[in-house]
Amino acid sequence: MANTRAAQRYAKAILDLSNEKSVVAEVNNDMRLIANTLEQNQELRDVLQSPVVQPSVKQSILKAIFKEVNEVSSNAFKVLLENNRINLLSLVVDRFIYLYDEANNIKVAKVTTVEPLTPEMEQSVLKKVKELTGSEVTLINKIDASIIGGFILRIGDLQYDASISGKLNSLRKTFNNQAYA
Repeated sequence: MANTRAAQRYAKAILDLSNEKSVVAEVNNDMRLIANTLEQNQELRDVLQSPVVQPSVKQSILKAIFKEVNEVSSNAFKVLLENNRINLLSLVVDRFIYLYDEANNIKVAKVTTVEPLTPEMEQSVLKKVKELTGSEVTLINKIDASIIGGFILRIGDLQYDASISGKLNSLRKTFNNQAYA
């Protein structure tokens, strides 16, 4: 809980500073790049979490990987390292993206499918979600074979489950709730 609050404060400070310097769009792109890199690279996450690895080594690794990022983003690394909070980098990045999306009325739609969406399907889903919400939409496609088929669409607190596993679970509940004599 304390880590979440700390991540929120760092993310808010980065957003405020990037707004102040009029580089918020660039920093947002950096944060999305950092989020994707951290998500795809377990070794990097392990190094950043490790108390054994020296902060100077962590800083040189981050500089080498993210050499093209904005000055605000690279300074965020330095601040997190100086305050021994680099282990919160992933949380800070996630909170920044959330705050940016909130400030710019961008909704995040998460689509869970068995196979990756084709570009045509992705555009179709984006168009439909934009019609439903009336705001800009960012689409995240999650692959999960356990849904068997169909899809699950989640936008904020709303969820539409058109998966085969969801229909099977619904059918199972119906059968379990009926008392047979």
